[in-house]
Amino acid sequence: MASDGGTFAFGDAAFHGSMGGQHLNQQVVGISVDLATGGYWEVATDGGVFAFGAPFFGSTGNIHLNQPVNGMTTTANSQGYWFVASDGGIFAFGNAGFHGSAAGTAQATIMGMASDYATGGYWLVDASGNVYS
Repeated sequence: MASDGGTFAFGDAAFHGSMGGQHLNQQVVGISVDLATGGYWEVATDGGVFAFGAPFFGSTGNIHLNQPVNGMTTTANSQGYWFVASDGGIFAFGNAGFHGSAAGTAQATIMGMASDYATGGYWLVDASGNVYS
């Protein structure tokens, strides 16, 4: 995935489309696979979500965020996704449950997140390497 939303498929990964060559309000900063369909979602810094071969569950592309989005991840059954802003704010869509955030507590800029498929939760990591669960 490129910052312009261009998507590149390699090996046995299927190409379902991309935002490459399209006008975007903000750059794309994250991608997550839909394990059910093989499709994927891209998220931009404004929280705009682009779905390719995957269901759309919502976005924050039309509201003002305090800080830009830096990453996203999907639920274990791919019926929802989360994305995280650089201040640790969490946005949950579909069946993704909200389990807290690092907003106001992170020691550095939140850089990304990962799903915990066993518990349905997630981890956040900041620029200093601190992990928040």
